[in-house]
Amino acid sequence: MLKSPSTHTSHIFCRPVSLVVIVAAIPAFIAETRFSEHTFRLFRWRSPETREQHYLETLLAREDYAKEVKLYQLGARFLQRYRDTFERLYAEDRRLTIQKGWWGYGLGLLSTGAFYGAYGWMVLEAIAGKISLGEMTMYLVVFRQSQATFANALTSIGGMYEDNLYLENLYEFLDLDINTPQGSVIQGINQEGLQFENVDFCYPDSTVPVLQNISFHLQHGEKLAIVGKNGSGKTTLIKLLTRLYQPTGGNIFLDGINLNDWDTDILRQRLGVIFQNFVQYQFTVGENIGVGDIEYVEDAQQLAIAAEKGMAQPFITKMSQGFQTRLGKWFRGGQELSGGQWQKIALSRAFMRSQADILVLDEPTAAMDAEAEMQIFNHFRSLTQEKMVILISHRFSTVRMADKIMVIADGKISEQGSHEELMALKGRYAHLFNLQAAGYGF
Repeated sequence: MLKSPSTHTSHIFCRPVSLVVIVAAIPAFIAETRFSEHTFRLFRWRSPETREQHYLETLLAREDYAKEVKLYQLGARFLQRYRDTFERLYAEDRRLTIQKGWWGYGLGLLSTGAFYGAYGWMVLEAIAGKISLGEMTMYLVVFRQSQATFANALTSIGGMYEDNLYLENLYEFLDLDINTPQGSVIQGINQEGLQFENVDFCYPDSTVPVLQNISFHLQHGEKLAIVGKNGSGKTTLIKLLTRLYQPTGGNIFLDGINLNDWDTDILRQRLGVIFQNFVQYQFTVGENIGVGDIEYVEDAQQLAIAAEKGMAQPFITKMSQGFQTRLGKWFRGGQELSGGQWQKIALSRAFMRSQADILVLDEPTAAMDAEAEMQIFNHFRSLTQEKMVILISHRFSTVRMADKIMVIADGKISEQGSHEELMALKGRYAHLFNLQAAGYGF
């Protein structure tokens, strides 16, 4: 059976048209892909500057920085530094956008020219009688649809390429080694309490020891006070206990089990910790206390018990909405608390963990006067008769009430014993105690 000349011509005609469809979309695809890579490299290269910009925004906008920014008249300096960073980043973005626009425009002209050239060719072929008017119309429709389909396919490929560039950051993060051991023990083998054996710690990529040869034993029901200069390693020791850090040497045992062998969730359920820089959540009073044990965050009875133990109940009952009062100034209707009231909220948060048998207080009453701190510690001691307590404080009137006192200097234990034993030793503890007592006029 013979093919008609029109059919034969259409087959020959389709080949160059198909080639135009493919070739015409490639320049724009190349431009998009090329600048996607440039954009990603710029994003990664200037990440430190972007973080600095966000940090300056925080300094200028957060109320917890406002008093010092105003007092030292830092606003103009920080604002100018923010402007300089913003203008530098904006100039880089603008330059890249302009380059991308011109390249896209130029290569787009090539694509557009190729497309309209193909359209013109089809019209000329129809005029010459090589294809019929109906075939020309069909080819125009098919050509436009093919053009759009192929361009969309290349755009999707370009988008996948760009997304993959950013996903590389995620994959690098996910591939980082996690050195924290994952234990499975949920119960100790004895009641020997907490024991540090020759524990050392250095920060990653550092050879300077923060803690060296730390050894002590804390029995159930005992209270340990830790004193020392700022930066001597006291808080670091607490982070080792909570497994926020891993020791670089030695071992830590809880009830006869190495800390690394404990199930992390079970271990942390046994800990009630108040750090010096505890979080002041911009939530309600109840939520601020309830985060101490998320299972009971909406348990009104448990919240009331914890607030009573933390000595926060008296001022909470005076608030307009009680435990539903929003704290902080970030949201409408929020109420700000004094430093001492916030610390009582934090103390109540620690008491939310009724199952915790190790309570850690890292300078929990720094915003209170000595009398208020003494009152709170006496109250705290009466509520923790069967619990292990670790107290970090600079006030020796409170420290002296502990069963054991440990003095840390330059990351090492310089003295250890009861108040009476350390006073009789006439070492560093006795010197600091007498120095503070003299300051109070005793």
